[in-house]
Amino acid sequence: MRIRYNAPVTLTFTLVAAAVLSIDQFAGRTLTRSFFSIGPTLDWQNPLQWLRLFTHVIGHADWNHFMGNFAFVLLLGPILEEKYGSGSLLFMMLITAFVTGLLNVLVMNTGLLGASGIVFMMILLVSFTNIRSGEIPLTFILIVALYLTREIVNAVRQDTISQFAHIVGGICGSLFGFMRPRRS
Repeated sequence: MRIRYNAPVTLTFTLVAAAVLSIDQFAGRTLTRSFFSIGPTLDWQNPLQWLRLFTHVIGHADWNHFMGNFAFVLLLGPILEEKYGSGSLLFMMLITAFVTGLLNVLVMNTGLLGASGIVFMMILLVSFTNIRSGEIPLTFILIVALYLTREIVNAVRQDTISQFAHIVGGICGSLFGFMRPRRS
């Protein structure tokens, strides 16, 4: 038997985020703050700020934050890569990162850091793995009821978790599930 790099987008995303967190810890916590987080405001003239609308999903505050997100990414990502293809999954992840980053800057007065928007996109999207034309999967309805309802309720609490990014990521995953055709 041999080890196979079975889900290149998922595994590369995980390894890059782990490398950034490792380097950040040795660099005095400046790397993530400088390149891998966004908001609460955006300098629209600075091209680096536009890049950060995408790269905020790579940065994480600590190893617990990283493991909380990437346990889901590593569980769900390979399933989604197999169904949609690596290129399509990467595209969906980039769109989700951009939308969560942009909406956070436009609507919220907090910064954004981490892959939780991607996680919630994957959670909702994976509920479409066996969808048939003209049907709404019961798994999708239950996931919405369980996960997104919890996030809406938790949004009124004051904490450092961005329920807004979770909700937006979940909406992105839902839209991708309804719009993206299954890979042949």
